[in-house]
Amino acid sequence: MVQSISAARVATLVGDFDRSPAYVGLSEALTELVGDGRIGLDVRLPSERDLTAALSVSRTTVTRAYALLRDGGYAEARQGAGTFTRVPGGRSRAHDRALLPGPDDGDAIDLNCAAASAPPGIAAAYADAAVELPAYLGGHGYFPAGLPRLQAAIAATYDARGLPTAPEQVMVTPGALTAAAIVAQAFTGPRDRVLVESPVYPNAVGAIRHSGARVTGLPVDPDGWDLDAVGASLRQVRPTLAYLIPDFQNPTGHLMTESQRRTYAGHLRAAGTVGVVDEAHQALALDGQEMPRPFAAFDDRTITLGSASKSYWGGMRLGWIRAPHGAMERLTRARLGLDLGAPVMEQLVLARLLTHPHDVVQRHRDRLREQRDALLAALGRDLPTWRVRRPSGGLAAWCELPAARATAVAVRAERHGLIVAPGPAFAAEGGLDRFLRVPWTRPAAELEDAVRRLAAAWGEVSGDAAPAPRSSARVMVA
Repeated sequence: MVQSISAARVATLVGDFDRSPAYVGLSEALTELVGDGRIGLDVRLPSERDLTAALSVSRTTVTRAYALLRDGGYAEARQGAGTFTRVPGGRSRAHDRALLPGPDDGDAIDLNCAAASAPPGIAAAYADAAVELPAYLGGHGYFPAGLPRLQAAIAATYDARGLPTAPEQVMVTPGALTAAAIVAQAFTGPRDRVLVESPVYPNAVGAIRHSGARVTGLPVDPDGWDLDAVGASLRQVRPTLAYLIPDFQNPTGHLMTESQRRTYAGHLRAAGTVGVVDEAHQALALDGQEMPRPFAAFDDRTITLGSASKSYWGGMRLGWIRAPHGAMERLTRARLGLDLGAPVMEQLVLARLLTHPHDVVQRHRDRLREQRDALLAALGRDLPTWRVRRPSGGLAAWCELPAARATAVAVRAERHGLIVAPGPAFAAEGGLDRFLRVPWTRPAAELEDAVRRLAAAWGEVSGDAAPAPRSSARVMVA
């Protein structure tokens, strides 16, 4: 079946594109739409006549825009059929063989990785940053703490959120995962204990364990944090660090209130434990709610990890550490044993995104909200026996199954062309096979298809008394 997109829909998606000249602006807008998946692959574009009328431009503008699109490899003309979207390198260009190790994975719907495509505006930020890059080429290019202008821009975001921060308290890293590894390297050793939430982002646990520290899990209930249990565990274990995700916790989606942050911070101080707070999802409030102040506003010993990957794009590979005064020297010594700094180009991009008026994050949130609502509606319709809470932000739904068969469901789902992560992947110390994480990071139609495949897998597993065969281990990115 040939997929097509109407001229009216294209007009809505391209919006107020740059018209200086119009054909270039239209081509660039269409390129970005195809590249980030808002217009799918092998989709027939509107005829030149229809799009001309929908956009109120000349026929020449559309003709030349389509020609540029074809020259760039983002469309192809098929004789007698029209103009169809494509991407240079084909569908496989978006996949990494380490992430999709199976021979047939290339055509699967990948919901193992909870990371979205780049929102509108990222390509333009890269183009603008490229103009600035030559000014930095005369130097060595190493900035272990980060470009000063980016440090200042990140510090300003904390100021705006009610946490006064000096630029010298910020260290820019190649992603939040590297930030976690630097903190663990700087503050823990083989005899130290680190308390981590469970379920939890598994790669962060791996980074902490790499320092030699011993990890102890602290359960996060399906309905939130049990702060009495937090206090009891901290008193008993007396860990050096406690890794927590108070902002749309990965994978449960929970959001910690200010009152809960104040209580949690009190427990940490009483135990002499330093909180390491992962704020990777903090900017992804999808219901327009006012976000609580940063956790560090309640405990000035807190080390905060930030990331551009979820609020902007994973391919940017930038994160940061916001450290208390006096901690940066220790972090710098640890950091130099791992790497010498983040790429200058990407730092220029992020500095521009943070300091220039833009609506990139808001447009990203709007898209994620639409996808979240589509996913939750499909789960409610096709899997009514599953318990699915509605997160007010973040990137994924944490689904509770009627029986502990999540691993079996994930294995069966692969046979239906769907890759999804079962609960045990997020368990710090085992268990959680009643849960499955389903991200809403793909287009709505693809998510609805994914849920149909998931329902088929559940139907097979729930009626099968025998355990499903084990699948090959998969690498999880986010």
